[in-house]
This record gives sequence, C-alpha cells and structure tokens, in this order.
Amino acid sequence: MTALAARLAGLKGVTLPAYAKWAAAAALMAAAYGVGRLHEARRGADAMIAYQAKQTAQGVRIVERQGKVVTVTETKYRDRIQTVYVKGEEIEKSIPVYVQPADVGRFAVNAGFVRVLAAGWTGEAVGPARDSDREPAGVPLDDIAATEVHNATSCRAWRKQVIGWREFYAGQQVAINGQAGTWADSLEDDDE
Repeated sequence: MTALAARLAGLKGVTLPAYAKWAAAAALMAAAYGVGRLHEARRGADAMIAYQAKQTAQGVRIVERQGKVVTVTETKYRDRIQTVYVKGEEIEKSIPVYVQPADVGRFAVNAGFVRVLAAGWTGEAVGPARDSDREPAGVPLDDIAATEVHNATSCRAWRKQVIGWREFYAGQQVAINGQAGTWADSLEDDDE
C-alpha cells in the first residue's frame, strides 16, 4: 500500500463533528459556485468579443461604402460644375458677336431698369417710379449681358452643387441605414 492509501485507511475510523461536515460541504458548494461563475464570465466575455468584432466589421463596411459615395458623387458633380463654368465662359466670349458696339451706342438702358435689377438681387422693394428712371443709366448693354451671363452661370453651378449635396446625403443614408428617405426620390439632374 502506498503512503496515501495508508493515511486514508487510517481516517476510516475518524468521525467528524457535524459542523466540520457542514463547513466542508459549504466549502465544496462555494468552490463549485465560483467555478460556475468564472465559466459564465468567460462565456459572457467571449460573447462580448464576438459582438464587438461584428460591430467593428459592420463599421468598416459602412466606412468603405461612405468612401465610395464620396468618390462617386464628387467625381460626377465636379465634372458637371466645371462643364457649367466652361459653357458660361464660352457664352460670355460670344457677347461681342451678339451685342456689337453699334448696338451699345444705339440701345440705352434706363435707370429704372438698373433699379429693378438691383432690387431683384437685394430683395428690397423697388419703391415708387421716379422721373429719373427714364434717363439713361450709363451702363453699357454688353456689360449688362456679361454680368447676367456670369450670374446665370453661377446660379446653374450652385444648382448642380445643391443636387450633388442632396445625392451625397442620400448615398450616405444608404451606406449607413441601407436606404434613403423618401425625399431622395425627388432628386433629378437635367444633365444625367
């Protein structure tokens, strides 16, 4: 017999008091409970790690989709806005063909026209008509044409920018939520 077996055999006749038996049972139960809690904590930590990995992967996919939306929208509308400015410059260069120096001297713009045009840009009321509104404004016709072409070009470019920003925002909503709001259905661009 081994030494351990001999010791255990010697304990055969020993009787433990009841409090010792209860203490040993309580210690075994506490140890089993502690091992169970550790196992549950490890399972919870594994579940949290899996959840965080899933969220990280989803975040990476969203960022990749957002990056694609940025690239596509910027490329599309940068070219369109540049085209608007190029066309505007071509139109401005053609003003001397359509408004010749003889026309500038023959057709005068009156002060009333200038007042109305200025009011249109400021948003202020024109006010009552004056006798001086019929007098020449001293603004050459070709300058007015150049200014109006430039303003129209800027407005067309701004329209493209607004449509581009709306398309960008709708694309970001799709990248994040999988769909854009119903407002995005009304996006239209006449140069598509």
